[in-house]
Amino acid sequence: MSTEAPELDGSPLFLVDELPDVPELLVDGQEGRHAVDVLRLQSGERVHVGDGEGTLAEGEVVSAGPEGLRVVVRNRFEVPAPTPEFVLVQALPKGDRGPLAVDLATELGVDRIVPWQASRCVTRWREDRVDKGVAKWRAAARAASKQSRRPWLPEVTEPMSTREVAGMLADVELAVVLHEQARRPLAELTVPTSGTVVIVVGPEGGLTDGEVVAFRAAGAHPVRLGPEVLRTSTAGAAALAALSFGTRWR
Repeated sequence: MSTEAPELDGSPLFLVDELPDVPELLVDGQEGRHAVDVLRLQSGERVHVGDGEGTLAEGEVVSAGPEGLRVVVRNRFEVPAPTPEFVLVQALPKGDRGPLAVDLATELGVDRIVPWQASRCVTRWREDRVDKGVAKWRAAARAASKQSRRPWLPEVTEPMSTREVAGMLADVELAVVLHEQARRPLAELTVPTSGTVVIVVGPEGGLTDGEVVAFRAAGAHPVRLGPEVLRTSTAGAAALAALSFGTRWR
């Protein structure tokens, strides 16, 4: 078993709940139907199957039919989790911009996404809507992980309050709060190459003074990305790209 990340090339990645160490795998259920009915994979084609926790199996399709996709395993990989760990605290956006924010952040390597019920959020996940909202975000993260061929599936947590977010920020190596009025640019910060880095993105209505004070007291740095004001659904992805440039992408 190799600990080096495989070259996924253009071969599709399928995510399964469990990835047993066996010579042949059956990808069934929704993943199998997608492989057979949508991608129309045929015998001999190369695929990867992963558990979303760093384990990947590389193999060839031996059959594709109503039962799903049968894959003979040629190699297995244990891919270490990337460092530093990137966490996105995302205020709840309006409409479908929440899943969009999750999709973009996942493609750019986020490891954990925390839905945040900020004071000025138009969208409210009341008690009867929390499970549905979290499930929708997790589905977006899963789909984006497959599209971007990520061995590690990002975690989408339960929603947090401002107080809970501030408590989390106090225990990480670096926390930044994106704020259009901040004087300090994100590019000036020294980003650690290990540990946890948290990005806080506010809602369409912006952050309240109380939220900024609470996060600063926890050790977070208010920063701006650049002269443009980005949507809440795209700001997190832009920050992830900027932070990755000096760490993971080297």
